[in-house]
Amino acid sequence: MPPPAKALGPRRGGSASVAPVTHAIRSLVIPVSDIDAAKAIYSSVLGAPHTDTPYYVGYNIGGFEVALAPGDAGGGPVANIDVDDLDAARDALIAAGAAERDAPREVAPGVRVAVLTDGDGNPIGLRGA
Repeated sequence: MPPPAKALGPRRGGSASVAPVTHAIRSLVIPVSDIDAAKAIYSSVLGAPHTDTPYYVGYNIGGFEVALAPGDAGGGPVANIDVDDLDAARDALIAAGAAERDAPREVAPGVRVAVLTDGDGNPIGLRGA
């Protein structure tokens, strides 16, 4: 496993908050307009979900989480980067020029997620405490 990153922020002359990451992307959240229809499609290839609720359908694929969640499908899937300190990573990304798309919110006890976008509108998901 590679060593943790030293910072998520400007590399040239700027001073950004240090936000170490675990260098792991362990989940992909796919926004869907009809969770039941999407569940039928994804279950046909991924098998039965381990979590099946109206707001989250989760599949474990060899330790990687593939999730369906109601949302604007136009935003595209979001790969979440696991971070130790979500707020510090979020602040560092914003300082580097990212924009906030979805503010931090708790999705499970002790687990929060947030989504930012880069200059081209690509989503950057963060998952951590």
